[in-house]
Amino acid sequence: QVQLVESGGGLVQAGGSLRLSCAVSSSIFRLLAMGWYRQAPGKQRNLVAGIRSSGPTNYADPVKDRYTISRDNAKKTVYLQMNSLKPEDTAVYYCNKNPASSSWGQGTQVTVSS
Repeated sequence: QVQLVESGGGLVQAGGSLRLSCAVSSSIFRLLAMGWYRQAPGKQRNLVAGIRSSGPTNYADPVKDRYTISRDNAKKTVYLQMNSLKPEDTAVYYCNKNPASSSWGQGTQVTVSS
């Protein structure tokens, strides 16, 4: 079973940046398509960025041109660089396989103040 540990969240002002990290315990990490998801209070958890094992990426419209997903297969880590943050980006951010498995980490809280 894949274990996921997210980190890097925090409180930031609108327009600021954060970089999230997700350590993945899997012997086949390099073969996995991964994604970052977020869940705001009272809302569904949604995929915001995905990255395939070979590198191609995709983004949800609300974060396009502001977020960048990347991976380091040697470190078994997925990153999410978030720039030009907006209050509506406030959510708990999770990483998981893409499509997501039923096993989630604890997530990391991102709060953007106006």
